Amino acid sequence: MKATVAWWDLSGSGQNTASMRRYLAEEAVDRFARVEGLVAKVWIADPATERWGAVLLWESAAAAARPLPPRAAELIGRPPVQHTLFDVEAVVAGPGGLPGPLPAGLVHGAPGL
Repeated sequence: MKATVAWWDLSGSGQNTASMRRYLAEEAVDRFARVEGLVAKVWIADPATERWGAVLLWESAAAAARPLPPRAAELIGRPPVQHTLFDVEAVVAGPGGLPGPLPAGLVHGAPGL
């Protein structure tokens, strides 16, 4: 299992966290729900520093290597300032829980590595 972390600096882009939130509601959430090999995507933002990003969990390195819809980069006008691929060592749901089972990561010998 792999994880990708991507960050954009929104300053000077004409976008802000509110406009990017509209993009999520209008198109991105539904689009990413259909991406093959994607286990989960969490969009993250820091309005105070004008940063926008995402953490993506992938079934495999091959899935993480596939091209993604470039819509966020089109809206922001540039690629992310950081885009890093990591091994996933473990995944756990806290007491608040998430619906359905979660993959376990390398620590448990999760399939698809």
